[in-house]
Amino acid sequence: MSQRARVGVDVGGTFTDVVVARDGGVRTYKVPSTPDAPEEGVLDGLEAAVADRLDPAGVEFFAHGTTVATNALLERTWAEAGLVTTEGFRDALEIGRQTRPSLYDVDAEKPDPVVPRDRRFEVSGRLDERGRELEPLAEDAVRSVAEELREQRVDSVAVSLLFAFENPDHERRVARTLREELDVPVSRSSEVLPEIREYERTLATAVNAALAPVMEGYVGALESGLAEAGVPTDLKIMASNGGTISARAARDRPVDTLLSGPAAGVQGAAHVAGAAGLDNIVTLDMGGTSCDVAIVRDGEPTISTEQAVGDYPVSVPMVDVHTIGAGGGSIAWVDAGDALRVGPRSAGAEPGPICYGRGGTRPTVTDAHLLLGRIDPGVFFAGDDPPVGAVREGVEEAVAGPLGMGVEAAAQGILDVANANMERALRVVSVERGHDPREFGLVAYGGAGPLHACRLAEELDIPRVLVPPTAGVLSALGLLISNTVYDYGTTMVRPWDAVEPATVADTLERFRREGRERLAGEGFDPEERRFERSLDVRYAGQSFNLRVPVPEGDVDEGALAAVAERFHALHERRYGHASPGEPLELVAVRLRAVGAVEPPELAPPAEGGPASPVERREVAFDGAVHDTPVYRRGDLTAATAFDGPALVEGTESTTVVHPGQSATVDGAGNLVVAT
Repeated sequence: MSQRARVGVDVGGTFTDVVVARDGGVRTYKVPSTPDAPEEGVLDGLEAAVADRLDPAGVEFFAHGTTVATNALLERTWAEAGLVTTEGFRDALEIGRQTRPSLYDVDAEKPDPVVPRDRRFEVSGRLDERGRELEPLAEDAVRSVAEELREQRVDSVAVSLLFAFENPDHERRVARTLREELDVPVSRSSEVLPEIREYERTLATAVNAALAPVMEGYVGALESGLAEAGVPTDLKIMASNGGTISARAARDRPVDTLLSGPAAGVQGAAHVAGAAGLDNIVTLDMGGTSCDVAIVRDGEPTISTEQAVGDYPVSVPMVDVHTIGAGGGSIAWVDAGDALRVGPRSAGAEPGPICYGRGGTRPTVTDAHLLLGRIDPGVFFAGDDPPVGAVREGVEEAVAGPLGMGVEAAAQGILDVANANMERALRVVSVERGHDPREFGLVAYGGAGPLHACRLAEELDIPRVLVPPTAGVLSALGLLISNTVYDYGTTMVRPWDAVEPATVADTLERFRREGRERLAGEGFDPEERRFERSLDVRYAGQSFNLRVPVPEGDVDEGALAAVAERFHALHERRYGHASPGEPLELVAVRLRAVGAVEPPELAPPAEGGPASPVERREVAFDGAVHDTPVYRRGDLTAATAFDGPALVEGTESTTVVHPGQSATVDGAGNLVVAT
């Protein structure tokens, strides 16, 4: 009889990470990613697990974090889509917003429109702001547009009509005609993003249409490969909102997967931190090219609809992740004003940092760590003669020489600049959003996160750092503990005193029915389903709003009064002030349908005595060299404790514990550093 197993696979730029939960334990694997055909890397990861005695027939859950949609948007390798919109709004997608990338740069250019002008078409027919028909839809014009789209050989079509979020009838009729006339996917704004703000709604719908053929091909190939490998379960895809969705949903709504990988990492961090008794955390995911940071409060990641992916503000619900170009491969350089800069350019995996020995010549953050003794020179270079000399020469030529300083001082400067960049990012998601870092822990993961986390926590007065035993593959683990989540919402702009509780209640009940049917169809029993209701509220006259939970029970006048009270409290916490006497405005009604999963049990570390260092090394901290013990992560047992300075080397990452800090290993195997 096959043993039941759960598999999570996260695809990164360099490696594809695999986590398999079975037999009461967790096993991890890393295989090279295959950017030209990402599904092959996923299948290679499965093959590595099968070679380690995983029976494919016993896989009962297979979840995947993907960058396919993200890369297609960033690299503009999307499909050729068309757009059908209301007469007079053909150029809304290109006009965008008044926000400019550089206020005083007269040559600043807006990003390329996802759908060029010659594939954007108007149809007459008009609704008012409450969805009442002012002008009938011109059915003949729709068929003429379909003919033109056929001649242009589009791969997909987006439909975004004015006020469709109040009444989707015109959009449904346009989509029906297009499907009759064209054999291509059709995305409707009333399904993709039924909300106000014409540019954001049209953009999200256009992005979805442009990515739909890309995701269809990828998911189809992956599902076929899994079936051929003997995996019987349906494929799940990680969505940007922090939950998994079905493969069919990912094909229909690829725009919901744009932050698939980072969202899984935040969920993994929230899980391991919660098990360690930390409900309020800041997450730090630092890889080779970028650093992702996010906030988890009361055990739940912050969800935002104001995120941007590259140059595009895609306003679907996403885990509120802030990304900067700071990774282990970020290149150090001196600008025209003789200022030391780090990133956003990266050496990538090929040729990589100089210490990889693959032909890299420009110094990186990883090279700086090597020069200061924080990583073993033999870790990245398999030969007999690690290129330490080449690293010194690279730092001397690019940084130390131009700035007139020693090589070690330049290396420390590289780390200081990288840390300053990450500190600013951490302040964006914490202090600037009303959170006191002193009330949070910092969870560090990714290959480079634990190298920097303890210093960053010290600078921000974060009292402790938690480095999970699975830090290098935490995003893949996050896939196994993430619930299935579907978000429903619609704009309903009303003055607060004009809001009818029955209308709100009916909308929430409609969403609940849709969510219940979807979760039931995916095998979730009634006791495994839950529904979280919320309203978007703002002060009248403001442009942006806050999401406020709706209390349990009937949606009546009392419930709306409780929402208003909660809004003022949230506004005070977020912005430092509130105005209870000011009139409010309802903006949107939302419901989150959740299918709860049982997270895998992580095996605790072995019991034993104090760990002994495997070696001692001369390591530089802020210009002073310390004789520093080096521990092997796998040797650390529960309740192990030691003081800094110290290095803890794992198979996927190294943790740097600074002088004056202390570290312990908790009962779950997490390395906890008090700063």
